[in-house]
Amino acid sequence: MHFLLNFEDLPANFFSYVHYLFNRRHENLLDYKRYHELKRILKNEKLDTFFQPIVDLKTSETFGFEALNRPTKSHLFSTTDAFYDFVGTTNMIFEFEKFCRNLSLQRYVARLNKETIIKKHYTLFLNIHPSILLDKNYHMGETMQLLNEMGVQPNQIVFELTERSAVTDYREFERVLSNYRSQGYRIAIDDVGSGYNSLKTLIYLRPEFIKLDCSLIQSIHQNDAAQKLVSLIYEYATQSNTKIIAEGIEQIEEIAYLQSIGIHFGQGYALGKPKTEITDGSIPNR
Repeated sequence: MHFLLNFEDLPANFFSYVHYLFNRRHENLLDYKRYHELKRILKNEKLDTFFQPIVDLKTSETFGFEALNRPTKSHLFSTTDAFYDFVGTTNMIFEFEKFCRNLSLQRYVARLNKETIIKKHYTLFLNIHPSILLDKNYHMGETMQLLNEMGVQPNQIVFELTERSAVTDYREFERVLSNYRSQGYRIAIDDVGSGYNSLKTLIYLRPEFIKLDCSLIQSIHQNDAAQKLVSLIYEYATQSNTKIIAEGIEQIEEIAYLQSIGIHFGQGYALGKPKTEITDGSIPNR
């Protein structure tokens, strides 16, 4: 006996399920390729390291640089955000963070010429995932040893923690950061004002630097709501002896407004783009 399959008799959700299975298979295959690409990147150091200047808005002097590690654009990782989002889903977060820390330090020192090292003492901002500092496998002594070999002091290093990364045990995190601070390291909280747990993060972690999210800075000279929020954060920073860094500055008018209210530092294309070499930033003429 032969049966003919009549697709019209199949329930509508059957086709949806087949479509779901097909997409899952495609996603699994893509993740497999991405995982092996990540392994290759780590093995061959296939990340480009850029350094973006952080400028003193009062003196126009370059205070320091943020190290930015970016993969080469490919069909597997169309954007830098897509790359880092994928890393966060793997079991290689710890290994990757350690790799980026060492790579940033090595390239930073290698690209500083001797004259620059003698004349200036820049501060280097290193991005780090909050969970890594709480990881028992993370030995800060390794960083100290690396710094000693390179002739860099811990007080020249700022660990930049993104505010988008959740901190659940604030008390424990506060204790861990106190230990790192006792060795000379400083802490910055990134993306402040981006809509996450800003106030709680600032109160418990008491960072030496607050980096205002670019969404607050964009056209701030024309945005009353952003101005009020930045003023509140500035008042808190003044009382807690914290310095503010405004990120994402792209207009001269933004610089002028930030200068007028006393914001300490700025970072953005208007002050200096990320470059592979160490290049001072500057405040453009109006």
